[in-house]
Formats: sequence, structure tokens, C-alpha cells
Amino acid sequence: MTLDLLPVGKNATIVSVGGEGALRCRLLDMGLIPKTKVKVRKVAPMGDPIELEIRGYELTLRKDDARQIVITESGED
Repeated sequence: MTLDLLPVGKNATIVSVGGEGALRCRLLDMGLIPKTKVKVRKVAPMGDPIELEIRGYELTLRKDDARQIVITESGED
């Protein structure tokens, strides 16, 4: 499953970060690192972008970028 498909309010753990070159480096620099817990807090009215809670801060990410991140959904909400 990818991060763009995670429903609002659900938790997940990042498995891998895709993308190439500068995009992948930018995602990793923002803290989207494998084994990190992430939660979807909000989704914009038109569905893009999405707001995440990760490592104690809020991060807004475009759906195209979120599609590059593979996750496993956690049972905890």
C-alpha cells in the first residue's frame, strides 16, 4: 500500500521510499525514512495535498509524492 491511499486518522509505518534522484533525497530529508511512523491528519477538499504527522511535526505532501512511499498500516489509531 502507498501513503496516498492511507485514510485520514490512520497510522502506518514506512516500509520504503521510492522515487529517483532529487525527489528521493527530498523525501528522506523531510524525515520520511523507513521504519518511521506516520499518520494522515487531513486531506485538502480536492484531495491534494495531504497533511501528515511524522516525528512530532506536521508535513504537507502532494499525492504524487506520497505515491512513492510504501507503507504498512498499523492497527493503532
